[in-house]
Amino acid sequence: MGKEASRKLEWRINVSDGVSERLEPETGAILRAWTWFKRLMLGGFILKICKFLEKAWNLAVDEPKKVIHGLKVGLAISLVSLFYYMRPLYDGVGGNAMWAVMTVVVVFESSVGATLGKCINRAIGTFLAGSLGVGVHWIAFHSGKNLEPIVLGISLFLLASAATFSRFMPTIKARFDYGIMIFILTFSLVSVSGYRVDRLLELAQQRLSTIAIGASICIIISMLFCPMWAGDELHLLICQNLEKLAHSLDGMFTKTCSKKMKGYRCALNSKATEELKANFARWEPAHGRFSFRHPWKQYLKIGASIRNCAYCIETLHGCVDSETQAPPHLKRHLNNICMRLSSSSSNVLQELAFALKTMKQSSKINLSVGEMNFAVQELKHALISLPNHNISIKNPSPSTVEASGNCNTEPITSIRASSSFMEILPLATLASLLIENAAKIEVIVNGVNELAVLAEFKPTTDNKKSKSNQSPKKLTSENQDPETVKIPQKV
Repeated sequence: MGKEASRKLEWRINVSDGVSERLEPETGAILRAWTWFKRLMLGGFILKICKFLEKAWNLAVDEPKKVIHGLKVGLAISLVSLFYYMRPLYDGVGGNAMWAVMTVVVVFESSVGATLGKCINRAIGTFLAGSLGVGVHWIAFHSGKNLEPIVLGISLFLLASAATFSRFMPTIKARFDYGIMIFILTFSLVSVSGYRVDRLLELAQQRLSTIAIGASICIIISMLFCPMWAGDELHLLICQNLEKLAHSLDGMFTKTCSKKMKGYRCALNSKATEELKANFARWEPAHGRFSFRHPWKQYLKIGASIRNCAYCIETLHGCVDSETQAPPHLKRHLNNICMRLSSSSSNVLQELAFALKTMKQSSKINLSVGEMNFAVQELKHALISLPNHNISIKNPSPSTVEASGNCNTEPITSIRASSSFMEILPLATLASLLIENAAKIEVIVNGVNELAVLAEFKPTTDNKKSKSNQSPKKLTSENQDPETVKIPQKV
């Protein structure tokens, strides 16, 4: 009876399993897989959109000028599109109204100088190319039908080759590269289309007028609505680089490490930006504190001097963080004077940044430079007056040699020489870099002083302070210790 019951039970279980498998729908697994895939794709797509919107919002908050530029471009395109939407305006320019839209899209830049430069280049390039194209077409037309394509082809080859070669010249490429490219494009269009178009002069006139309309709208909007001047950006960039160098020098010998101490790295990579902004600033009219012929080239000289100083500061930071360190007693001997020179150099840079930012002649720069030069002389004197037992080598006497029984003293002397030299080398390198950095800072001071003369910086109102600040410089140059005057320049 027990075996029969177990057989019946097994039969029932098998039947139930078979029934469950038959009742399960075949599309259930595919449906679940499709639902999971749809949720995964939809969730990932929404997540990417949210991340993109977050990045766009952060960029708009950090740099609102880019949002303003986008709105200005939208406004310019909306205004120039009226030449298509309004019938009287469309009849005035004809079907070439699209050239005005293309001009706005290509010419409108973020700064006023860049927009003016491109507009002037496009206008000049279009006018010259159109005039030459019409003149060449007239000559080719009167040469006969057989010689007309030959004259057009030869003129196109010569002018396009010469214009393309001129783009490689640095002086032309810096300011007129876009205009030459427009010249080649316009002359090619006029030469090629003029062979099949009868009213070439009318066509050239309409295109020139539409380009003038688009360029005028760009200039008006760029200068009237939240103008962004390339000259202001260049001026601010040089001031910020000076401040970053000052922060990098200040507190160099302390154990604290912050982002301000690494600010010199920004000055190392600003050459291309400075040249670009200086090129755009030359096109800008007089605005604010800057006249029409403001000496923008002098900013490039100051920027080059700042980069030279930044390279020296980078090497200084490498020496401070180097694994090869001098003995503690040697560090204590030069620690205070090195910190004093670093602090005085930082004060000079901060004073230069303040004078450049306010565009006023500084009344404290002479005192700051005098303190820095005095610290340089102290450091040179401290290097020469290092303890003699750390750098000098005394030859053993014959009595000590006989007592020790060692006649070969040259290896011992060389070992002592190498060990003492390796101890003094890190400090000597650091001190020489500090002295070299002070010399580079004086070059920056001369560059800013020259800019103050060219740009006519406002003088200080308090004459008594300026006289008192000039007196310490005389004291440091005339009443120096005679021992420090005899110290050589290179250590």
